Amino acid sequence: MGIFDKIKEKLSHEFIDIIEWLDYTDDTIVHRFERYQNEIKNGAQLIVREGQTAVFINEGQLADVFKPGTYTLNTQNLPILATLKGWKYGFNSPFKAEVYFVNTHLFTDEKWGTKNPITLNDDRFGLVEIRAFGTYAFKINDAGKFIVDIVGTDANFTNFEINEHLKSLISTRFTDTIGEANLPIELYAANTTELSETCQDVMQPEFNSVGISLEKFYIENVSMPEELKKEIFEYSRIDKLDLDKLTKFKTAKAIEAAAANEGGTAGAGMGMGMGFVLAQQMGGMMNPMTGQQNAAVPQQNVPVTPPPMPIQVQYFYASNGQQAGPVTMDQLKVLFANRTINKDSLIWKQGMANWTALKDIEELKSFLGGNTPPPLPGA
Repeated sequence: MGIFDKIKEKLSHEFIDIIEWLDYTDDTIVHRFERYQNEIKNGAQLIVREGQTAVFINEGQLADVFKPGTYTLNTQNLPILATLKGWKYGFNSPFKAEVYFVNTHLFTDEKWGTKNPITLNDDRFGLVEIRAFGTYAFKINDAGKFIVDIVGTDANFTNFEINEHLKSLISTRFTDTIGEANLPIELYAANTTELSETCQDVMQPEFNSVGISLEKFYIENVSMPEELKKEIFEYSRIDKLDLDKLTKFKTAKAIEAAAANEGGTAGAGMGMGMGFVLAQQMGGMMNPMTGQQNAAVPQQNVPVTPPPMPIQVQYFYASNGQQAGPVTMDQLKVLFANRTINKDSLIWKQGMANWTALKDIEELKSFLGGNTPPPLPGA
């Protein structure tokens, strides 16, 4: 080999380009490899590291895509680019193309949340508002599609630029999903794992449509107004308690509150009077026979026998497909106030041929409010 051949070989090796990207950031998704006039020399070395994909763009068209590895660029390694440029018998150095490196590692701990409250219609509590927030993780699974559909000509595309789009998509699909779930309001916070998995399945196709894979999706918290929380807790406790025991407990608390009233002689007398009446009522509920016996004992020096105690009507009601009761009208009113039953709940008492909706039973229509007396005779 002559001296000129050695010089030529040495210079040819010095002119071989090395195309690579070393990522020193935590948020860059796409980086465009900058070359003077986008010229790449024949035989250039392309180095694609793990967690990267290299995409060649020719005059705005997607050409070749390279996964991790080391490549010597020629017509064999650039079949699509060779076709686009019309290289039938190889190409002469240099050639022009844009090279984009796409970060394909997992982007974790991305935040999402509902910007505005979500309104739901619950069967027991009516219209309610909830909020939710959590995290998600994604990665690029189709670098070419992502470059074409999202990045365009951006030379340095970060996850901040895509996060707003993804969070809006998540919020919209989350709202649709929980609306269709139609769960009782108190179960949303208790079923975040199942809801997270369902939401991920619903969102995955839309992420895939732009070359992104939704790898993880977590609902960390579902929140609601404090007033609604208290109402749900109260409803839950009442639903678990025996209604008769609850009534006795409420009566005892009322007696205790009346006894504690020390607002002067008049106030104390009123409190004692109320306490005495409530004590009689509670005693009658706890032991009806004792109440009747006490009522039968005449007061001193007053030889008057009171009439017998009226017999309270006992009602049965249907709750969650099950028969419950019997309860008195007052207890039935408490059940109605606490939304255990409603105007359409089925009620039965002795003497009725069939179960009937509460709203159609004359003596119970007062529960619904708005009752007005008939006009006076001759008016």
